[in-house]
Amino acid sequence: MIAEVILKKGEGRTIKAGGAWVYDNEIDRIDGNFENGDIVSVKDFDGYDMGYGFINTASRLTVRMLSRRGAEITEDFIRERVRAAWEYRKKVTDISSCRVIFGEADFLPGLVVDKFEDVLVVESLALGIDRLKPQILKDLTEILAEDGIAIRGIYERSDAPVRKKEGMEPFKGFLTEPFDTEVEITENGVRYYVDVKDGQKTGFFLDQKYNRIAIRELCRGGRVLDCFTHTGSFALNAYYAGAREVIGADVSELAVAQAEKNALLNGFRLLGTGEDGFSAGNVKGAVAGTVPSGSEAAGNGAENDKDRSIRFVCADVLDLLPKLEAAGERFDVVILDPPAFTKSREATKKAVKGYRDINMRGLKLVKNGGFLATCSCSHFMTEELFKKTIQEAARAAHKRLRQVEFRTQAPDHPILWSADQSYYLKFFIFQVVEEL
Repeated sequence: MIAEVILKKGEGRTIKAGGAWVYDNEIDRIDGNFENGDIVSVKDFDGYDMGYGFINTASRLTVRMLSRRGAEITEDFIRERVRAAWEYRKKVTDISSCRVIFGEADFLPGLVVDKFEDVLVVESLALGIDRLKPQILKDLTEILAEDGIAIRGIYERSDAPVRKKEGMEPFKGFLTEPFDTEVEITENGVRYYVDVKDGQKTGFFLDQKYNRIAIRELCRGGRVLDCFTHTGSFALNAYYAGAREVIGADVSELAVAQAEKNALLNGFRLLGTGEDGFSAGNVKGAVAGTVPSGSEAAGNGAENDKDRSIRFVCADVLDLLPKLEAAGERFDVVILDPPAFTKSREATKKAVKGYRDINMRGLKLVKNGGFLATCSCSHFMTEELFKKTIQEAARAAHKRLRQVEFRTQAPDHPILWSADQSYYLKFFIFQVVEEL
C-alpha cells in the first residue's frame, strides 16, 4: 500500500482547478509509510480521490501531481507521457533543436529536457522526478529513435541552487559516455555553437526562437543595439536580416566570446571592439570573415555587405546605456532581453524598478519612429504588471508607444492554464514616437 496524503477541509482548490502542486500547509495528515521521493495518493478531506504524485516533506511544495482521479503511475504511464510530449513538439515547432519536456506543462513536474540536434540536456529539480529520470530518458531516447533520431549523448545541468530546497545537491555532468559539449545547431537559418556544459541554463534559450524571427524585418537596413545579448542570438538575427550595423552587449566575457564565435561561424563581418566599446569611428582590428550573400545570409537589407558590420561589447548594460545616451548614439531598433530580475514574489517590487529603468534608458536610444523590442522572463512579472512598468518608462522618457506585436514563449514551452508558473516570457515590440 502506498501512503495517502489527506488534505484539510477547504484546501486543494488549486488541485481541483487543475494545478500541479500541494503545499505543506494544505495537508491535514499523511497515512502510511513513505520515503521522500515516493509516489503517494492524494485525497480530499472526505476521501475523494485527487490522483497521484510524488512527495517530499523537505520542501514546502510537498506533493507534485503526476496523475488525476485514479490513474496509477506505472512504467507504461510514464512512457506515454514522454511520447505525448514528443508528438506535441512534432506538430508545433521545428524539432531539430527544441524543448522536449517542460515540467508541469508536460505533466512531468520538475523536469526539463532540451534537445540540441543529437544531444539531450537535462535539468531535474525535484526528488521524485529525479528517481524517474533514468526511465524517462531511456523512453525518450527510444521514442526519438523511432523517428530516426539517434541521440549521441546526454548531459545533466541540474546545478540550480533550488535543488537544495528539495534536499538534493546540485549536479552537473555526463549521463552517457563523454562527448564534445560544444554542439552546433541551426535555428531559423542562423548557426550557433551551444555550450551545454558551461552556458547559461541548458546552454541556449530556445524559448525566444520565433521572437527572434519577429524582429528581423524591423532591423533590415538599420542600426541595431542588442542588450543582454548572451550568445548573440538577437544580434545575429538582426544581421542575418540585413541590418546595416549591429552592436551586442553583455556583461559576461564568456558570452561575448561565444557570440563572436557564432558570428564567425555564420561568416558575418565581425568587427573588433573599439576604444569606447561602441563608436564605429573608433573600431579597430576588423576580424576577417567571409560574408555570405543573398539568400545564404539573408543580407539583402544593405546594398553591400562590406558596408555592414556586427560587433560585441563586454559591458554592464545598466552602465552602458547612459553612456550611449550621453554620447548622442541613436538606433533604429533597440532590443532588451534581460535575465529575470526577480525569482520570487517578495522581490517583485525591486524588479519593477529594474525593468522600468532599463526600458526608460532603452527608449531614449531609439530614433523617432524606430522600434523597441522588450521582454521579461520572470513568472512573477505578470503581463499586466509588465505593461504598466513599460508605460511608466515611456512617460519618464517622454516617448509614445505604438504596440506592433505581443508575443510569448515558443510553443515547445507550452503554457498550461492551470499552472501559472508555466507562463513566464512576455515579449513586446513597439514603435517609439517622440512626444511632440
